[in-house]
Amino acid sequence: MAAPMLRCFSRGRWFGSLRPSGVLFLGLREAHSGARGLLAVQKARGLFKEFFPERGTKIELPELFDRGTGNFPQTIYCGFDPTANSLHVGHLLALLGLFHLQRAGHNVIALVGGATARLGDPSGRTKEREALDAERVRSNARALRQGLEALGANHQELFADGRPWGSFTVLDNSTWYQQQHLVDFLAAVGGHFRMGTLLSRLSVQTRLKSPEGMSLAEFFYQVLQAYDFYYLFQHYGCRVQLEFRHAGCFLKGKGIRDKNLVCYIQLTLYFLSQRYLKLFTFLPLPEIDHIMQLHEKEPEKRGPQKRLAAEVTKLVHGQEGLASAKRWCTQALYHSSIDALEVMSDQELKELFKEASFSELVLDPGTSVLDTCRKANAIPDGPRGYRMITEGGVSINHRQVTNPESVLVVGQHILKNGLSLLKIGKRNFYIIKWLQL
Repeated sequence: MAAPMLRCFSRGRWFGSLRPSGVLFLGLREAHSGARGLLAVQKARGLFKEFFPERGTKIELPELFDRGTGNFPQTIYCGFDPTANSLHVGHLLALLGLFHLQRAGHNVIALVGGATARLGDPSGRTKEREALDAERVRSNARALRQGLEALGANHQELFADGRPWGSFTVLDNSTWYQQQHLVDFLAAVGGHFRMGTLLSRLSVQTRLKSPEGMSLAEFFYQVLQAYDFYYLFQHYGCRVQLEFRHAGCFLKGKGIRDKNLVCYIQLTLYFLSQRYLKLFTFLPLPEIDHIMQLHEKEPEKRGPQKRLAAEVTKLVHGQEGLASAKRWCTQALYHSSIDALEVMSDQELKELFKEASFSELVLDPGTSVLDTCRKANAIPDGPRGYRMITEGGVSINHRQVTNPESVLVVGQHILKNGLSLLKIGKRNFYIIKWLQL
């Protein structure tokens, strides 16, 4: 997973002469890892990978974030295009970058691209994105704003560390573009952009050489993106951009259960390494080292994964969301909750019962408990497998079955979601997805 990078204004040319007077365009390449203070700490976490351009960054960039200078505090922004109605893990990593800067006392802006999303960012694309209609973009933008504001509130409420923080603001660039008329905008802004500079960008060069080419709408995206930065400087004093490109699993929105069960399970399995513990939590680095030392002694307890899932779920869904997710996981695993199983998909069951075998079976008329166990390869053939059922060693959906000839009943042996959880003995689970119900 790539880490974010910082982009800042330059004393030199910025898409021609459209630049605020005295604004810095600063950054560090990865080799310049000796930046002190805030940047050094985030480097150690692996949160910031690149800072650019190179000129002047060894001295000026650290000073921008230094409390002892007259430049403190700074304002930093990161853009989020509403191409979907949910936040994903890539968004979360970018937000963590903003939150760390906010915790250090700087003011941060999460900018929703309610206008630019209609054009589509061509970066990293071999062909044009599917166009989104205006209402779809507006709906997605509203959902993203709500998600960002909720995360900002959870961060403020649940992760305070006693230090004075900067502000967290959510904006939508459609606010200023809907007031612009095309000809007026081009007359005022277009003359400040040089075609040579625009055409030299790698994303543009790649697309122009592709069979599909590049549309004017996509080409113009970079102009609006640059103007966003300029507008934020003029109105909010913003001098630094945090940029991140990544696609990941969704954290909120369609597909996430009301009880937040899915989010907790996905995060438990998604975040598996020490690196993610550094990236996605506010835990001090010494505490993370201690957690990993305990993990080396008792890896079966999955301490880092559980702590990481808990921290991220708390940030995404709040304290009650974390408690609810833990309750439902506990009910599904240990308290034989049919309700908890019935709201889960086959993928979610596989994630929760990660050691379980998974089978897709056709439900023929008269299918019995014995037929099911054998088709799932859960019991041996012959008398021994038969006795395992009669002696109480088999349960379906947390209910013990002792009659091998019992015919499966929908709603009892087969859940409403078309799944069955078969358990043999104390620890052997088999997930069955029934076809053609």
